[in-house]
Amino acid sequence: MAVKFGTFVPQGWRMDLVEIDDPIEQYEAMTRVGLAAEAAGYDSIWVYDHFHTVPTPEIETTFEAWTITAGLARDTQRIRIGQMVTCNGYRNPAMLAKLASTVDVMSHGRAICGLGAGWYEHEWRAYGYGFPETADRMRAFRESVEIVVRMWTEEKASFRGRYYTIDGAINEPKGVQKPHVPLWLGGGGEKITLKLVAQWANGCNFGGGDPAQFRQKLSVLRGHCETLGRDLNSLDRSTSLNLFLLEDGADPAAATGRARGNASYEEFSKGTFVGTAAQVTERIGQLVDAGANYVITYFPRVAVDHTMLQRFAAEVMPQFA
Repeated sequence: MAVKFGTFVPQGWRMDLVEIDDPIEQYEAMTRVGLAAEAAGYDSIWVYDHFHTVPTPEIETTFEAWTITAGLARDTQRIRIGQMVTCNGYRNPAMLAKLASTVDVMSHGRAICGLGAGWYEHEWRAYGYGFPETADRMRAFRESVEIVVRMWTEEKASFRGRYYTIDGAINEPKGVQKPHVPLWLGGGGEKITLKLVAQWANGCNFGGGDPAQFRQKLSVLRGHCETLGRDLNSLDRSTSLNLFLLEDGADPAAATGRARGNASYEEFSKGTFVGTAAQVTERIGQLVDAGANYVITYFPRVAVDHTMLQRFAAEVMPQFA
């Protein structure tokens, strides 16, 4: 089975622009990664939707997701651009649909709209959004998904819910892609999120690069698809994989030293798969066997060094063509 590959561009959220001081050069570094991914044959580039850095909020650059999605749409020519994923609580869903439609036109039909319920409490409160209970965030998310699709498919969209109401909302142009901009939902919630994927979405992202977890979540999604009469194979089934691509024979602890900063190798390797091209190929093969058909990579220090991004494209991606 042919597998699609995407990669994240460095936008600052993961402290991945701190080696560059000037904000203009930080943006240009992000764009250069997008262009390098396009030239190397990746299917898509991705951004996070966050305002403050992790693992702790620092006074460091974090570029806003939809602004840079629009910028990257004009900076590139062929590669698709998505968000992993837009936080539902940060934008009115009708406005989000309008944003995505505009970017789809700007990109000549290359936009992906990712959407999720949101989780970063510090960020919500810092920006004045409060932080509703999980049940409320999920119910609002459910309403938003329907509103976004209605805005993309109806001449005058209307919806009345507990959290959102629209009344004859006109969204023109609706975008370039047909039947509409692809909607991807992030998260593995089995009762709500995966059911919404089966009902409304074109793609999904879950599992965190873990084959066993991906397989389990996919089995739940398959059940929802069967109940709703949806073809599972019509969905892009993605997982995200943080990677450190080793040279053959390299010592993992020594090789990762600069990328992991103050973290121990043990801590770093818990959240990042460290391996040679052969080992990475084996892990992706396990994910494909579990049912994934799309893998989205993140490479540390890619803002200043494209080596792993290019090696992955040359040595790993062809194994899944």
